[in-house]
Amino acid sequence: MTRVTSALVLSSALALGLVGTPAQAQSLRTHVSAANGNDANDCSRATPCRTFQGAHDKTSADGEITVLDPGGYGGMIISKSISIVNDGVGEASMLVSGGGNAITINAGAGGYVNLRGITIQGIGFGGGNGIVVNSAFAVTITDCVIRNLYPPGHGILVQSTVSNSLSVTNTLVADNAGSGIRIVPSGSNLAVKATLSRIGSYNNHSGFLIDSGSTSGGKINVSIVDSVAANNVEGVRVVSGTNLTEAPANVMVVRSVIANNGVGLSTNRPTAEILVTQSAVTGNTTSWSATNASFVGSYGDNNINFNGDSPEPNPPLTAKR
Repeated sequence: MTRVTSALVLSSALALGLVGTPAQAQSLRTHVSAANGNDANDCSRATPCRTFQGAHDKTSADGEITVLDPGGYGGMIISKSISIVNDGVGEASMLVSGGGNAITINAGAGGYVNLRGITIQGIGFGGGNGIVVNSAFAVTITDCVIRNLYPPGHGILVQSTVSNSLSVTNTLVADNAGSGIRIVPSGSNLAVKATLSRIGSYNNHSGFLIDSGSTSGGKINVSIVDSVAANNVEGVRVVSGTNLTEAPANVMVVRSVIANNGVGLSTNRPTAEILVTQSAVTGNTTSWSATNASFVGSYGDNNINFNGDSPEPNPPLTAKR
């Protein structure tokens, strides 16, 4: 009787959809492998998936995807809080062409996304972008390489429609037709915070570009620390849009090298300030430029020499804020 009752209960539960099937299950930890992965698998350690997108779709929110071996893992759209980790097993790469993005982040206003150890390589054929942030509360990028992207060709593009924070550490963005890192919020009254540490931004159009976009109100705060912007058309640039109430933009450059660019430090945005401390600004055609009542200031402890407009004084800064 007990066996019959249990069978009847199970049968009823199945009929009502109360018991999930394996195909519906998601895991907090999934795995990808170029050697023996298959997206038809459950993405466990023993039976990994083949692509990042396949693993993403089988990973629950706040979960983690682990890379097991080197290989190409395809582009992906992230729609939840997730962590993707390559902890030194070899190159985990994505190729970009056809105007697409390697990684698009649509994680929502409360989403947390962590990316580590990923290589993104442009191969022409219509161009594209590396990592594009459309929505997330916080994005952390570590130990990544993003290079050779054809137009529009931004390495990391933050065009979020929600307030967010971006943290990038120990990452190379190079040889891109657009910007190494571009921050261009899309919306009103957004608070955007970016901390960029140990970044090498080489041979891009703009090394670091902070753009008002359609943002009004709010505030953009960017810190560039222990980083290099070299051989770009523009090293660090804050650009104004047509919005007369665009958000204030404060950029702090600390212990960094701005070298051999067309213009080292520049802004034409009335609500912008670029402040520089313990840094070298050298070998640029123009060391710094501030127009439209914007401001570039030095704390007096920088080395600003050997630029095309030498001998140039340190940009004036009347008081430390």
